[in-house]
Amino acid sequence: MPRCPTWFRILREAGACLIALALAFGAGLPGCSTGKEGGKLTMATTTSVANTGLLDYLIEHFTKETGIEVQYIAAGTGRALEHGRAGDVDLLLVHAPDAEKRFVEEGYGVERVPVAWNDFVIVGPPEDPAGLRRASSAAEAFKLIAGKRLRFASRGDNSGTHMREKAIWAAAGVEPGGSWYIETGSGMAATLRVADEKRAYALTDRGTFYALEGEIDLAIAFEGDSLLLNPYSLIPINPKRWGHVHVREAERFCRWLASDRGQALIGAYEVGGRRLFHPASEPVE
Repeated sequence: MPRCPTWFRILREAGACLIALALAFGAGLPGCSTGKEGGKLTMATTTSVANTGLLDYLIEHFTKETGIEVQYIAAGTGRALEHGRAGDVDLLLVHAPDAEKRFVEEGYGVERVPVAWNDFVIVGPPEDPAGLRRASSAAEAFKLIAGKRLRFASRGDNSGTHMREKAIWAAAGVEPGGSWYIETGSGMAATLRVADEKRAYALTDRGTFYALEGEIDLAIAFEGDSLLLNPYSLIPINPKRWGHVHVREAERFCRWLASDRGQALIGAYEVGGRRLFHPASEPVE
């Protein structure tokens, strides 16, 4: 991917926020020791971290080190934010920055804590009938698909991926619809399987694509646009809005995943010898 200096600056500045957040949590809140505290935590998350196995891998280490049990609902960012607004969960792990900022500004979340990033890619039939490999931008790639009315499989579920897809269509000046545009209403893995079956293009996070690469006959047709950067953040639910949330456990998970230990685990996670996610502390390439 080409370098994205704007996002590098954002993530670098976020790192300073994480340090301040960790110090505040450790110094001013009860029950924030580094030993095994026990307790329970419920999280709502995007499907990509669940489909790839990353979240189970992180939870296994977190529970072993803290004694805190974690349950999660993997339903996409849009649904995860709804669970947060309803007070159904203690913590969110999501990847739609604009929606996340609104969520915090509205008082539902305490803070956005960047923890990881990867990128979106446009995948499709290996023969690439739309010629996306010659495109100069993600918007141009979408224009080529729409111009030839080639099939495109969309999640159509208001997830973080769907939100990004809609932003790319808007940048392309295209209102997608018609028989060539397939809305699955499903998660990323299921949508990729539909794209495979229908010989369609799709927008996906790179991690989920790599995790399924051996099961589907799709190839990356376009990558590298800065519009395809995909950052992930944790958001603890605001106890002032919902007094029953497990504040201590949510804050503990945030501090742990933003720490050197949590960041190293994200960077070490691989499927088939490939890294699926980068820690937020790692510069964007």
